[in-house]
Amino acid sequence: MSIISKRSLLFFLLHLSTSNAFTTLQTQRATKLVLQSTTDDEVKTDSAQPYIVTRGDGSTGGGGLPMPAQLQTEDEEEDGLRRPKVGAEMPNGRPSWFRVPAPSQSDQSRYAEVKSSLEELTLHTVCEEAQCPNIGECWNGGTGTIMLLGDTCTRGCMFCAVDTSQTPPPPDPFEPFKTADAVARWGVDYIVLTSVDRDDIEDGGSGHFATTVELIKHQKPEMLVECLVSDFRGDLAAVEKLAKSGMDVYAHNVETVERLQKFVRDPRAGYKQSLSTLEHAKKVNPDLYTKTSVMLGLGETDEEVIQTMKDLRAIDVDVVTFGQYLRPTEQHLSVVEYVTPEKFDEFRKIGESMGFKYVASGPMVRSSYKAGEFFLEHMIKKERKEKDSKT
Repeated sequence: MSIISKRSLLFFLLHLSTSNAFTTLQTQRATKLVLQSTTDDEVKTDSAQPYIVTRGDGSTGGGGLPMPAQLQTEDEEEDGLRRPKVGAEMPNGRPSWFRVPAPSQSDQSRYAEVKSSLEELTLHTVCEEAQCPNIGECWNGGTGTIMLLGDTCTRGCMFCAVDTSQTPPPPDPFEPFKTADAVARWGVDYIVLTSVDRDDIEDGGSGHFATTVELIKHQKPEMLVECLVSDFRGDLAAVEKLAKSGMDVYAHNVETVERLQKFVRDPRAGYKQSLSTLEHAKKVNPDLYTKTSVMLGLGETDEEVIQTMKDLRAIDVDVVTFGQYLRPTEQHLSVVEYVTPEKFDEFRKIGESMGFKYVASGPMVRSSYKAGEFFLEHMIKKERKEKDSKT
């Protein structure tokens, strides 16, 4: 039996033998988190109750919960700068450049094949959970982003449509095996793994990710694996564990510019915390490609976007993507503006001049996107081939 197989088997035996202890620990950690993020009268005992968290403007919301109406319009813009709000007036009409191909309805399509394999193996994708508009294009191209650790998040970011809960179910211990099987069926050479935030797990799910990567690489060593992960609460040991698992691209999204973090992301997330995880991943594994994504249209200024790129290059991030924020429901942040394709292209040119290896920038670009994955796959293979030829 190979080292990888032994390690994976040990992982599952330990998981199964300690499931009761895990559940107890999970409940204790979740209770602690609730007490930290709510007042006494807000604490809920129902495990299906979404998080209620204090936002940066003093109101409460998160996990798809609406903020109180009286608090949504009271705050003045700080220093004349714009910021997003729930319930604010949306720009008038969606621009003409928002056009994406609809998913194929044919039973013989790649879309149907990917959907079928995911359902059979009871796997989740961020494509579905986050209501990504590019699902038709990507799945018809035979690619998708598999979401590990379940479909319920422990955080309540105000831009995200994924379900939230104080105590989500424990992860499926066989999910790494199922994921490796699904990837092998798709016949692709580049796969993206992502997950919800799991603050209820000691290592944030880093070990679960690492096992999945090892199993995929065991089945298909030439497979390129990108992991789009949480900030692991700033736990650099968890970052290191995953960074050394054999993955190829370490991705973590800063989501927005520094000024808007407190209005857009869960209070447990933060700009500097996100940068620290990206920096540490590259530090412990210099061969990794690091990647992040920024949403535009939330009230950021050009200067703030450029400063974000400077901060990312200062820690040697290789790839950055820019896409238009789209409100998933009326309970989420309203769009402040629809950024033009010309402005997206301007940011692309600036990013390339700063030394990013790849900049994907456009209204419909997302952090996991078929066209970007195609480019990364060929760029990584080319650079590694050139490096091997010199040694």
